[in-house]
Formats: sequence, structure tokens, C-alpha cells
Amino acid sequence: MQFLPLHFARFLGISVLVSLMGVFPSLVAAESNELRPYTNNPVVAIVDDEPVILEDVKNAQIHEAMVQLYQMQSQALKEKILDKLVKNHPELKLTDAPLPSKDDVARFYANTPGIKEMGTLEKMRDEITVYLEKVYARAYVDERYQLAINKGWAKVYLKAPLEFRLKAQISTAMLWSDEGDPSSRRVFLLEYSDFQCPFCKRVQATLDQLREQYSKEVQFGYRHFPLEFHKEAKYMAESVECARDQGKFWELQRLLYDNSDPVSRTNLHQFAKKAGVKNIRRFQTCLKERKYKDRVLNDLSEGMKLGIRGTPTFILGTYDPDTRTVYGELLSGAVSLEKFKKVVEKYLSILRAEANLVR
Repeated sequence: MQFLPLHFARFLGISVLVSLMGVFPSLVAAESNELRPYTNNPVVAIVDDEPVILEDVKNAQIHEAMVQLYQMQSQALKEKILDKLVKNHPELKLTDAPLPSKDDVARFYANTPGIKEMGTLEKMRDEITVYLEKVYARAYVDERYQLAINKGWAKVYLKAPLEFRLKAQISTAMLWSDEGDPSSRRVFLLEYSDFQCPFCKRVQATLDQLREQYSKEVQFGYRHFPLEFHKEAKYMAESVECARDQGKFWELQRLLYDNSDPVSRTNLHQFAKKAGVKNIRRFQTCLKERKYKDRVLNDLSEGMKLGIRGTPTFILGTYDPDTRTVYGELLSGAVSLEKFKKVVEKYLSILRAEANLVR
């Protein structure tokens, strides 16, 4: 997967931290010392007497950061609970955590793929031992914590973040098929790609297989995400939009991905001709005037708002044809066919269950 340049990544990282400070105002300034049970979807603002909840401001990056934060909070909370309980319940003390034996270290070395390339058992022994000590200690904390919960000695309010379903407008995305009733394809795979990205090129064959297997169930859409350091990518994106005017979007899109020759804005008309674009003069005028510059930039802007940082990135989920919106999850990189199918089947199952409920 290819990513935005470092300065963009830093900007996005800062944005996530600022966003998290915004959605967790207690981290910035406490308004009240009143104790309330924890909620994983709090009201974070009131605007014109209307509440704004945390889910309203989440994107993929914020959700990822919240999951990591929850994992750290959960571990720290377990240790805090045990520390507070151990005085009255000495069986919860953590000093009795088991330590890895020499046999444990040897088994780990023998059964861990790739570790032998890092060195011999003797060379790796100390590092493996330290690692296993941490693993065993965490497992022991989990075991003691579960005992405390089962005994009713503690009640925990901390909750994992709600399952995040990205909401993405398909906007001006080019659809793979316009045939039939759009409501019949209620699962949607929206692709954000860059023509000079090698991983985008690699995944096209996988998408072909997916289209063949789910031609009646899944709609496919394509939007542009030209990365800054790919100098010709934005012109290539604009060129397929110009070809779209003449009904040859997918033909030129495929040709540009399959091509191994150098591509530049000066020879794009040659590829358009090979793709079957009839009126080359019209195509060249479209490209010269940069008719679709704003469309490509809008794709890029909307992708960044969704939390997309590299290519290829896919939003895969259920589709509402009335609002032209995909509700789903973000998949990144040259995703395997097996992974795509697993997620597609998940959303098809959701739709089948919903259909059964309304019968």
C-alpha cells in the first residue's frame, strides 16, 4: 500500500489527536467532578439544542485511535482493580505469576516462523525470555481479573468503542454496472485508487474475480486518490474521466493499469485511442482544458475526510440507493480475494437477516 507524504501523515496524526481532545473534553478541561458511569458514545456537544454524539464525529482514523486507547485503558484498569482488591483478597496478588522455563523458550524458538533467521537459540534466548515474561504476566493478570469479576468484587463500566461503520457518499464515482434496479445490488465496494500505485495495479485482477463471482449481488464504484509524489497520476485520473464522456472509462482505466510503458500527459491520447475513444480531438481538448480537475480533487478531498491515507483503499458495506451512501468498513492495500469475500458475505448475511425481519 502506498501512503501520503510524511508531512501529510504528520498533519493527519495531529488532526486525530486534536479530534480526540475534542471528543474527550474531560482530557482538556473538567467541567464537573460529579462521577458518572462510563459511556462509549457520549454527547460531546449541544448545537442549537441538538446533541452531537461521539459517533457523529468519528472517522476511520479516530476509531483506530480509540480502539488502541481502549486496549491500553482496559489493561491499566485490570491492574488497578487487582491492586485495590489485593488487600482484602490476597489470592489476587500478582507476585505469583508464572515465569517461562527453558523448555518454554526452546518451544517458542522452534515454533515461531522466521525467528531462526534472526539468530541462534542462544543468541535469542534473553530476548525471547523477556517477551514470554510479559505474555505470561498479562495472561496472569487476565486470569486474576476474571476471578474478581466472577466473584462480584468489582463492576466495570469501561466499554469498547462501538463497531465503526464508515459512511461514504459515492458521489461521482464511476459504477461498474448500470444495469437493472440499483436497489438489487445492496452491497457496494467503493475503490479509491492511484494509476501509478503498484498495489492498485496488482489488486485489479482480484477485483475482476470478485466481479465475476458477485455480479448480481455487489455494485462496484471507482474514485480517484492520486498521491502527491506520483506526478502523472492526477492527469491519468482526469484522462479516464474524459474517456467517460465517450463511454470508455473502464476500457481506458484497465489499459492504464495493464500498461507497462511510460505514461505522461503528452501521450495519454494514444492510450485513449487504443481504448476505443472515437473522438480523440474532443478527448485532447477535455484533457488540455482540465475539464475534470475539480472532480479528481474532490475525490481526493472526500477520501481524506474519510480517513484514507494511501492506495488502494476500499469502503465495503451495505448500500442505500436513495441517499447513494455506503455504510461499511475500510480495507487497505492489495486485499486478497479471500478477505474481500469474507467481508462481502458478512454484509450479504446482514441484508438477508434484515429481509427476513420485514417478511
